[in-house]
Amino acid sequence: MLHSDLHYPLAFLIVGLLLLLAGRRLFWLFVAVAGFVAGVEAVPYVLPHQAELFTLVVGIAFGLLGALLAFFLQKIAIAIAGFAAGGYLTMVICEPMLGTPSVHQPAAWICFLVGGIIGGLLMNFFFNWALIILSSTEGAHIILKQLMPQRQQYFVIVMAGLALVGIFIQAATYRKPARVASE
Repeated sequence: MLHSDLHYPLAFLIVGLLLLLAGRRLFWLFVAVAGFVAGVEAVPYVLPHQAELFTLVVGIAFGLLGALLAFFLQKIAIAIAGFAAGGYLTMVICEPMLGTPSVHQPAAWICFLVGGIIGGLLMNFFFNWALIILSSTEGAHIILKQLMPQRQQYFVIVMAGLALVGIFIQAATYRKPARVASE
């Protein structure tokens, strides 16, 4: 769904794999990617007919802002990243029903807002598990966009399967430290 169609497949595959397999441990990367995707997606709507380099620079600026928020204002970054990822992933899932989303399409805005609110709430109340689920799903989407640029009918199903693999891997590494009995 990256409308700007940036041409850096290896970089996107690496970032997608990192999110898929280690998104919870690399929280700052998840927030940076959410910011990057938001910037890259916003440019064609807000400033149409811009060059790829301009879109990339805006995306990087939003990504850096997200990473800085993750370090210095973690609670705000959590809510913003959850909103951006939840809204974006809802748009990806709703795209087969809506067609290509448009800024003039109220149903697209409703999907984005509902998904964004749910993503933001999940990130605030169930941080680790929401981060595992959202980063795995976003990583799966980024990977598949590079491997399957022409969306097939089964894109969402393959994305869900790949996301489940990421969720299981990240969940297996999510262990709370055991309490040591005092002697």
